[in-house]
Amino acid sequence: MAAVEVPVLIVGGGGCGLAASNFLSDHGVAHLLVERHSDTAHVPKAHYLNQRTMEIFRQHGLDRPMTEQGAPLELFGGLRWLTSLAGDEPMDTRLIHEMDAFGGGVLRERYAAAGPVLPVKLPQVRLEPILRRTAEERNPGRVRFGHEMTGFEDRGDHVVAEIREVATGETTTVTAQYLIGADGGRTVGGALGIEMQGLHGLLDVTTAYFAADLSPWWQEGTLLTHFLNAYDPDLCSNLIEMGPSWGKACEEWVLHFPPMPDGRLDEEAVTARIRELLRVPDLELTLHHVTNWTVEALVAEHYRKGRVLLAGDSAHRQPPTVGLGLNSGIQDAHNLSWKLAAVLSGRAGDALLDSYEAERRPVCRHNVDWAVSAASHHQTVLETIGLGPHAPQQRRERMFARFFEESPIGDVVRARTAEILDTHRAGGQAHDLEIGFAYEQGAVLPDGSAPPPRTAMRDVYHPTTRPGHRLPHAWLEHDGRRVSTHDLAGPERGFVLLTGPDGAAWCEAAAQVAEKLATPVTAVRIGGAGAPYTDTDGGWAAVRGTAADGAILVRPDNHVAWRAATAADDPAATLADVLTRLLAGPGA
Repeated sequence: MAAVEVPVLIVGGGGCGLAASNFLSDHGVAHLLVERHSDTAHVPKAHYLNQRTMEIFRQHGLDRPMTEQGAPLELFGGLRWLTSLAGDEPMDTRLIHEMDAFGGGVLRERYAAAGPVLPVKLPQVRLEPILRRTAEERNPGRVRFGHEMTGFEDRGDHVVAEIREVATGETTTVTAQYLIGADGGRTVGGALGIEMQGLHGLLDVTTAYFAADLSPWWQEGTLLTHFLNAYDPDLCSNLIEMGPSWGKACEEWVLHFPPMPDGRLDEEAVTARIRELLRVPDLELTLHHVTNWTVEALVAEHYRKGRVLLAGDSAHRQPPTVGLGLNSGIQDAHNLSWKLAAVLSGRAGDALLDSYEAERRPVCRHNVDWAVSAASHHQTVLETIGLGPHAPQQRRERMFARFFEESPIGDVVRARTAEILDTHRAGGQAHDLEIGFAYEQGAVLPDGSAPPPRTAMRDVYHPTTRPGHRLPHAWLEHDGRRVSTHDLAGPERGFVLLTGPDGAAWCEAAAQVAEKLATPVTAVRIGGAGAPYTDTDGGWAAVRGTAADGAILVRPDNHVAWRAATAADDPAATLADVLTRLLAGPGA
């Protein structure tokens, strides 16, 4: 039996585990990733990478292949409700409603102002090979697919795991200081006795992944199209592009629909159902995969137990509405990677890792609740206006007839329906939820300031440097190049102290404290004579939230850790105290 010692063992090679591998490599943390399957996902799964996730990938040099392979915003930035894709009945192919969503259409300017990169649509079946390739490049020989963990033991100061190569049966003993459970909840959480709390069995769904030419009927520009069948409520469904080409050239699709009454999943039955749902009776298609699955809304009671930390679907599972599942998992990995680097390098104590649960669990709990609320609200709205699958058949038929009636009654029905369906912006336009979330406890030092204003629908993001929030994006000029404030922080810089035109004393303090605490702290003065960074359009001054002699301490994950509104009497002592407290962990 072989033996391996490594600082971190990652169990699970899906989107979250592979992202963690890439991030840890960038932080210089040696690790081993094992995944029981021989390859990455063969089905699309999640497909929306929101703005915060794309910022994270950009910080780690991963965004370009995703942007190149993914759908651009103009080809997916909307939601649409139709009666059917095709068909020649009077109520077929009728548009019920459409709205801009996820940064598309009229939202684009707002999203572009908020970050250095826009959202991208890229299914997991295409995302994971990118992450695997880059993970293997950054950590050669230590990303092992076809290897499963058969058991592990937390021995207090380290973890011992047994890894089996699936093809040969050969086993390896891995000794690690920490284990990340990113296995979708299959083994690690349950072995620890960590309960998944929330709602089980919310809804049963059948998903068909298939290839077909839908260009004669497809109208490009939507992330998701809802079909509200006017004749049979059991034929309502959702259709989603899956690439690899986009728009009318799209070759592959996913269709979500209610389980068939007889429960059949064979190719003949599912193919017939797809044709029936789309109302294209002679559609030529290739069925790649079909599955029945259950929607859940669960959050792990703990994200950490001893030397083991849970991330991604091992820590939270939710309805696909709002697209928060994979994005939350990527953000888990981002939050955790810099903290593991700090602990393993000796710059921080083990207690810093307690801040992972303190920060991520409340955010993910809120994300799960929001996804449930968005899903149930959308269904309730459809039932209220008489277009949902559970509306009484007579009322449903009457409402569809009224909706398309050319009369004053038809006008008011369409106007009312549009107003009600527009409330779905809490799902499709929740920009503040995607990038405005904050860590109220953990590796942050609050300054007593109030949170920024929030709309009930969370559709308006307000940038702020309040501790715990994501650093606001603003364009700066440096050596003749345009750079984002987000480019100032990252693995290679450690903590970053941003100061204003009159912040020279803070810069001197940062150098002293970095040497004293053996902790990387990069000082960046923005504006003023001789400053390397220039706030050319005043965008940074508008959001920095401090005086010209104040300072903002930013963590490697681009969240604000602390800020000083003005100068300090002894900036070196102040900054040393701040960093010591941050790295000591919650409650220190």
